[in-house]
Amino acid sequence: MNFSKNKIKSKAQPSNNQPDYLLFVLVCMLIIVSIIFSYSLTIYTIEYYGYNQFHFFIRQLLVGVVSFFIMWGLAQVNPDKIVGRIGMSLFIVFFLLMAVMPFLPSSLVTESGGANRWIRLPGVSLSPVEFFKIGFIYFLSWSFHRRVMVMPKKMTLKDELLLLAPYFGAFLLVVFIVAFLQKDLGQVVLLGLILIVLLVFANRSFKVFLSLGASALIAFVILIVSAPHRINRIYSWWAMNQDGILAIMPSWVDKYLRIDELPEPYQVSHSLNAIHNGGIFGQGVSLGDIKLGFLSEVHTDFVLAGITEELGLVGLICIIILMFFIVWRIFKISRRVDNPIYHLFSLGIALMIVIAFLINSYGISGIIPIKGIAVPFLSYGGSSMLSMALSIGLVLSISRTVKKESSK
Repeated sequence: MNFSKNKIKSKAQPSNNQPDYLLFVLVCMLIIVSIIFSYSLTIYTIEYYGYNQFHFFIRQLLVGVVSFFIMWGLAQVNPDKIVGRIGMSLFIVFFLLMAVMPFLPSSLVTESGGANRWIRLPGVSLSPVEFFKIGFIYFLSWSFHRRVMVMPKKMTLKDELLLLAPYFGAFLLVVFIVAFLQKDLGQVVLLGLILIVLLVFANRSFKVFLSLGASALIAFVILIVSAPHRINRIYSWWAMNQDGILAIMPSWVDKYLRIDELPEPYQVSHSLNAIHNGGIFGQGVSLGDIKLGFLSEVHTDFVLAGITEELGLVGLICIIILMFFIVWRIFKISRRVDNPIYHLFSLGIALMIVIAFLINSYGISGIIPIKGIAVPFLSYGGSSMLSMALSIGLVLSISRTVKKESSK
């Protein structure tokens, strides 16, 4: 496959096609929801730290407005002029930043969970991994097109593994930086799943995925047992879910797997209470109780629990529907675009949104251990919001090149 020909094809359409404005509107709606709840859910945090009443609201409003302009501005530009440059720049620059963060002085970084995860800038803190994810997706898309998609699908397992070996090596380096130095296993899981799914669409065989799945499971176990805090998190999760799981297993298993001394995870327990308190229609915006000191991260990692308590099941369903349509529009763009790099990149962005949303929602409901991944477009935080705006802006730019649907 000749990339230059695909590039020429993508250049022929932008002047005639408009960006996917419906995708822009849907994302803006979620950002507006985030701005509203950055005020509603932060009352206890404001009182505890003595902040101004509108401290979080003003910050999220400013980041939201900047995000609107980023998405709109990128949507007006030919993707051949920006997608490659921005994608590769994000990959290189933020990879280097993550690599040097453990060695920066404390005055330049912010610690969380015993690791340096944010770089301090005047007035704000920046999380490099949020921007690196976009660059990582572009790098995979660009490199898969050049090295992987051009190879025949029928290859021996050994030849395929040799073909993919450089990507495994690069990913192991990312694992070391993100999982070991930054102690952020959730982001590694997200990036690993994106890598595997993109390989599916890069014309690789099923036997490769069986090998990758087995390797990923082994690596996942090693990452867990190498960190005591992860082991404790697994124990806490099991303590909360063991009754339901052991009930469907033989009785003799109970004495080997039951844990009696560990309590249920504190945050997950209150998260489930918030979801329960919301009922069908919720307690009303700003009227939730769980945010009053019971759930410390209610405006960030547990924002879905806070929203559900105040808007109820109906509000949560509306959030899910908005998220579904955003992902569906991106998948539609990916399917209709000619350029294979843009196809894989758009697909990767959609996967990033879906996987992050599922990991977070499963975590706050106790289905899986908490991973600390932000909800796309909803969680409070400038890095997450701006990085998502960049990714959507690039997808909107790519949407200018899609083939027009037939009127038949």
